[in-house]
Amino acid sequence: MNQEQLLHQLQEIPGKVSFYYKNLVTGEEISYETQRPLQAASVIKIPIMAEAFFQAKEGSISLQDTYVLKEEDKEPSCGCLNRMQAGLVLKVEDLINLMIILSDNSASNILIRMLGRENINRRMEQMGYEAIRVNRLLFDFEAAKRGMENYVSVKEIADLLGRMYAGTLVDEASSRAMLDILKAQRLNGKIPFRFLEKIDIAHKTGEDSGITHDVGIVYGKVPFMVLFMGNEVDVPSFERFMQDTAYELYEYSGNQCLTKA
Repeated sequence: MNQEQLLHQLQEIPGKVSFYYKNLVTGEEISYETQRPLQAASVIKIPIMAEAFFQAKEGSISLQDTYVLKEEDKEPSCGCLNRMQAGLVLKVEDLINLMIILSDNSASNILIRMLGRENINRRMEQMGYEAIRVNRLLFDFEAAKRGMENYVSVKEIADLLGRMYAGTLVDEASSRAMLDILKAQRLNGKIPFRFLEKIDIAHKTGEDSGITHDVGIVYGKVPFMVLFMGNEVDVPSFERFMQDTAYELYEYSGNQCLTKA
């Protein structure tokens, strides 16, 4: 694989595609349409997590605060809270872990309400981010009909991940805690798919109709950041591209690995 070949492949993919790679040792970068705002799907959960840690640092909330699950909190699809009984007592840190590790949509909406959508967006604006916006709750179909969607860009999510890696997102302890949560990801069918050996990958996926993303940091001997985002794409084809390219980039970065066939 070389940069020219990779960029050509990206250009040939139908739909709206963004991509970013950075070798975290040498600083080498490969980028494609990184500033393009895209519908976020579950990648919006990274900024939500960041806001929770910011508010915990400021004392607005505590990660040990509790929340009692209500029947009306339950949302379909990813996660497990929609299978739990109302009355379950959860800590804020539990909600964050569920939101990231299992991509739990119920936990995500509870956190958006708890933190305040306007507070999340204000923080992102203060950090200089123009694309990242939480405009509605997940599974708010009425808002979606009105054209309200949640947005991110590869450039800005890469910057958030880069700050975590540097230990400067909120503070060093919070950055490490967020990366540890991302490393515990259980939806591993994209970036990690072809790796056989145990490699820490701090990442977050996103899926919706015609949408598929995976963004994260691969902790090889030579660590690197890689972000794939696609709107209006053929999902199976783009996910196969993610799987193959993540492995190729692992070797390209100076690592050696065994892979699944």
